[in-house]
Amino acid sequence: MESQTRGGTRWRRFAVVMVPSLAATAAIGVAIAQGALAASFSVSGQQFQVTAKTLHGEGFVQYGATDETKAGVKPVAVVGINEARITKLCQAVNIPTPLGDVGLKLMAGDGGQQVQASKIYIDADDMKANATFHNVDIGVSVDNTTKGPGPAPKDGHKGEWVPGSFAQQAQSVDFTDVDQRAWATSAGTFTLPGLHLGVGLGKQVCNPAG
Repeated sequence: MESQTRGGTRWRRFAVVMVPSLAATAAIGVAIAQGALAASFSVSGQQFQVTAKTLHGEGFVQYGATDETKAGVKPVAVVGINEARITKLCQAVNIPTPLGDVGLKLMAGDGGQQVQASKIYIDADDMKANATFHNVDIGVSVDNTTKGPGPAPKDGHKGEWVPGSFAQQAQSVDFTDVDQRAWATSAGTFTLPGLHLGVGLGKQVCNPAG
């Protein structure tokens, strides 16, 4: 009985310490997105969900690459946008712990305010949306794209893309009901009006319909 009591005490202490630690981790992620920290990093190997009600982008490029993660090399489709305006942005990630899943859910850009991002790159392996491309070029060489921010530097995310490989680009894009599974995101600036971060036990999921 004494051993069980001590064990229970340790778990409670773990829970008290874990929640603020996860909140601090999320704050570091926001700082990276705002350009306060370097955007070149080793990808964790854990995916996260990103959804948005609408996304308008000026200057779009998409190409294939690989990310070197803690879980091994992962194939991804990289989306790069010069300037993005987003409504009802949501990001959810679920972290396994001895207590079970601890979920982090970040929301911004609601109530008439838009999230704004510049030079944003998203490394994803699954995406669902309704999409409209304006002045699109399909099949252009990735290293000769001109309408978007161009391929990310090869040390970004420790990923790799192949010169001369397939890419597509567009003058602008409009997405609605976006739901994607991503490995990494980085941006030059990321403005998040109405930011709300929730942390709790149990899985967190974003609803692409808002």
